[in-house]
Amino acid sequence: MPEGDTVYLAGKRLQTALSGHELLRGELRHPRLAEHDLAGLTVTGVVSVGKHLFTRFDDGRSLHSHFRMDGSWHLYRPGMRWRRVAHEARAVLETADRVAVGFALHDLELLPTDDEHTLVGHLGPDLLDPDWGPGHDAEALRRMTARADHPLGLVLLEQRVMAGLGNLYRNDICFLLGLTPWVPVRDVPDLPGVIDLSRRLLSSNKDRPEQTTTGSLAAGEAHWVFERPGRPCRRCGTRIRTADQGDDHRARVTYWCPRCQTGPSPRPVRRSTGPRRGAPGRPPPGAARTR
Repeated sequence: MPEGDTVYLAGKRLQTALSGHELLRGELRHPRLAEHDLAGLTVTGVVSVGKHLFTRFDDGRSLHSHFRMDGSWHLYRPGMRWRRVAHEARAVLETADRVAVGFALHDLELLPTDDEHTLVGHLGPDLLDPDWGPGHDAEALRRMTARADHPLGLVLLEQRVMAGLGNLYRNDICFLLGLTPWVPVRDVPDLPGVIDLSRRLLSSNKDRPEQTTTGSLAAGEAHWVFERPGRPCRRCGTRIRTADQGDDHRARVTYWCPRCQTGPSPRPVRRSTGPRRGAPGRPPPGAARTR
């Protein structure tokens, strides 16, 4: 599932391409919305909230989309060939200069803009909220503290606590904290620091398609432990271990260094080095990428 910075970047690109422009074509190919035609409406803005996107129109409605595992928005010039097959398109928003195509958007809803809160009101503070302030910090801390007995790695993924983190960031955040993802929240010594680190990592990547937690964008150097099973830790050289964390469909592949990270951990399991469930959500070939 995409990280929050992926969704933010998609919204930023859609905002630049569509906001203030009238739709010459506004097709919704989702079974529940196929009867709606948005042509003639003007896009008034595109905003992201955590991992949710809202495209707003001048008739007082918003189109809500969520990428889930394989969804994405692409941007094209009129007449250009799409980079995904047409039958995966769930929304086509075309202006005189741009065509925005939403592919594999399983969650797509049209609702009054004033009702957007019904879909995102349950979320914790959006880590990429441009208006983030002390109140957001306090609310995120309150929600984390309320989950004192829960493992840190799962709480970081819980959008009801803080909106925006995915599997990539939660693994590397735990590494940077020096704690295994199985450490209970009550045993984390600096929860405000966890919130601040989460915001800083997301913010540092929000304006580009590449994601790094190490500060390097070189191939193979972008992450501390994420998707590096069996490889040497960048700090101490110990082999990175991996196991699932969470139950059933919510389980995520988890990576940690048994030397650099203290706390409880399960017995390691052997895995291949290829991408697995819970890989970062930069949907190929890129969310809302302009060609």
